[in-house]
Amino acid sequence: MTPQISIIIPVINEAEQLAEKLQALQVLREHAELLLVDGGSNDASPTVAEPLVDQVLYSARGRARQMNLGAQQAQAEVLLFLHADTQLPDRAVELILSAVEQGAAWGRFDVQFDSPLAMFKLIACLMNVRSRLTGISTGDQAIFITRSAFQAVGGFPHIALMEDIAISASLKKLAEPHCLKAKAVTSARRWQQHGILTTILLMWRLRLRYFFGANPDDLAARYYRRQ
Repeated sequence: MTPQISIIIPVINEAEQLAEKLQALQVLREHAELLLVDGGSNDASPTVAEPLVDQVLYSARGRARQMNLGAQQAQAEVLLFLHADTQLPDRAVELILSAVEQGAAWGRFDVQFDSPLAMFKLIACLMNVRSRLTGISTGDQAIFITRSAFQAVGGFPHIALMEDIAISASLKKLAEPHCLKAKAVTSARRWQQHGILTTILLMWRLRLRYFFGANPDDLAARYYRRQ
């Protein structure tokens, strides 16, 4: 039976927490297929994932390349791109399929962090408001796209960073995003490791430079050096 939705999960060296995240998705497998795309992990990520997904795919490193490969191999007409450190809300598949039935070509969830700190609640609120105002979505928000819309924009551009922002800008030319209020829960670990203010300033600086035409490869080098 053809799945109603394909969930594409790009990973690199996520073995430590991957089993827990994939286990939470097992309840969806009646209607969804799970495709994990490994970008060259040097840990046990593929081995951990194999019994918990429908396919483990192997790609050159780069989230855009990994997600495009997953989309090529996917069987469903609705594609959901999910970061390994993000948890879907309850009824996620039902909500996405309902949105598509209503005519949505693409969309995303609101986001919240897996931390009780008030600062993270504020950051998430601002991220959601900004996304609704601009129509731009980030990977943390679990972007879903119909296959026809994905093909119409040529998939994710092969850039080293900001691929989510780039495809959002292209998709906006086709249709406005369907912004689901249900919240995907994403990890606060990056923010906690490197400092909340430092991370905020870095991300805004990188996005501003990208907006003004900076080379994504240069931005990626700066981002991963800081990580």
